[in-house]
Amino acid sequence: MAKKMKTTIMALLSTVMLSSTLAGCTGTKEEQPEEASTGEESFYSAPFENGKYTEPVTISTVFPIQSNVKFKNGENIENNVHTKWAKETLGIDIKYLWTVTEQNNAYETKLRLMLTAGEEMPDIVVYRGNPALIADLIDSEQFTDAGELFDKYASESYKNAMAQHPEVWNPLMRDGKRMGVPILENAYNNDPVMYIREDWLKKLNLQAPTNLAELETVMDAFTNQDPDGNGKKDTTALSVGFKNNLNTWMSDSGWIFGMFGAMPNQWNKTADNQLAYGSVQPEMKPALQKMQEWMDKGYISAESGLYDEVKATEAFTAGKSGIIVGPYWMTGWPLPDLKANVPDAEFKAYPLPAGPDGKIGRHGTAISSGAVLINKDMKHKDAFFVYQNYLFDHWANPESETFANGFAKGYDYDLGPNGEVYREQQSDQIPGGWVDAIRYTLTFDGAIVPDLLMNTLAKLADGAEPTNQYEKVLSERLPEQIQAAKIVVEQQDAVMPEMFTGAPTATQLSRGDMLGKLEKEILNKIIYGKSPVDEFDTFVEKWKSSGGDKITEEVNAWYQSVQVQQ
Repeated sequence: MAKKMKTTIMALLSTVMLSSTLAGCTGTKEEQPEEASTGEESFYSAPFENGKYTEPVTISTVFPIQSNVKFKNGENIENNVHTKWAKETLGIDIKYLWTVTEQNNAYETKLRLMLTAGEEMPDIVVYRGNPALIADLIDSEQFTDAGELFDKYASESYKNAMAQHPEVWNPLMRDGKRMGVPILENAYNNDPVMYIREDWLKKLNLQAPTNLAELETVMDAFTNQDPDGNGKKDTTALSVGFKNNLNTWMSDSGWIFGMFGAMPNQWNKTADNQLAYGSVQPEMKPALQKMQEWMDKGYISAESGLYDEVKATEAFTAGKSGIIVGPYWMTGWPLPDLKANVPDAEFKAYPLPAGPDGKIGRHGTAISSGAVLINKDMKHKDAFFVYQNYLFDHWANPESETFANGFAKGYDYDLGPNGEVYREQQSDQIPGGWVDAIRYTLTFDGAIVPDLLMNTLAKLADGAEPTNQYEKVLSERLPEQIQAAKIVVEQQDAVMPEMFTGAPTATQLSRGDMLGKLEKEILNKIIYGKSPVDEFDTFVEKWKSSGGDKITEEVNAWYQSVQVQQ
């Protein structure tokens, strides 16, 4: 591998140096110095000088337009400041075969229709979401070994970002080949932290809880001692919503199970290096008993089983509950609604408390959310890496000044008469308003170095002065958000990651929905006190005999296979 990389780098250096020399002598576009200079395979598939193709090359693709993607100046996804940038800066002409609004899974549906009809895929397909669709796309045999291309074409900054979490390749492995390039996300971005009504703590002369016993003291007071002072018993201690899952992205209750060493709704690693489904592990039972107690005592709303992640936040933001658990970014949305509804209210982020045996557990954040699949017949396969390399070298790199203020002036930033920078918070100072142009990029968010964002926020929270533009921009975030990020990073040892990231197994596809309904029905009955806690044992046996054991076998076969490949 080292020899191959060395050869590639030498070929690239030779190409760039000779390109510059020839360009300086003639100024023409006709030279193709790569082949003439090295005698080796040309590094680029088309003439390339000074960081761009001398004649534009095309990348064809398709794209889902999310509801948070806005346009201005009469632009659309096919023709906008990003597509113009790609052509002018890199010599890459991005052509969209079709686009669709990302509602009701329209993007996934349209891709599936293409698969069913046997239609030819575009040069690249970028997809975030259902791993089953990614697997089906790979199995269509229209896409090439992306790992081989990554090794050849990715820049060092791109490779370093990917190397922070090499397990991101696991879902894309087929017979030892990496059949797609993972789309990287910010580590810890959705890991939970605990928010508590600080003014309620002060009013009731309480301290923030650090363990289960202290937590229950606070919960009892928030429920029974009229913390909002209206003379009514109309408050609850904790906002959770488990209509969809117990372990979820906001209004989370996964941490309750984490206090007992369990994490439901995901596959956990066991002491003997096997994977076990969290919802059926023995540690679930005492946690379910605890939730049953809290429901009985009114610490959590009787409607919690009907609330999704967003609905469950409303009691907290309305000033009627005192604790909620979710990501650090909740400080930007929806928690500020609390101040709008209760002007004197205060909230503050705290570490998750420890359970009876000192355990703290929380779910993690997936480091990859999807993949870029590259058509095996794509004429200019290097073009995707030229594009993504630039973004990793300049957008994601905190030392780069290329995108010092944002992606594009007049879109996600503008400059005032004295050089002041207007961003989202000063949207009214940007003609036509602020729009997030980086959302137009092929991989949705430009480029992300997984460990950079949260670690930088934690460093700033500790009082470090920003040393570059990237850190300066982050330092302007809400102070409470920076503090919440620090707590998330400080409790990183509590993360219980989802260990199964492969495509759904055969038995998951055939029995998964039935087992999921069974799980939700029984666990909710236990929490609501409609079934005794011992019903959990009966559920586990039924889950195992109804396909769970087979799924466990299949999941572990995948897990062992990716460990061998690593």
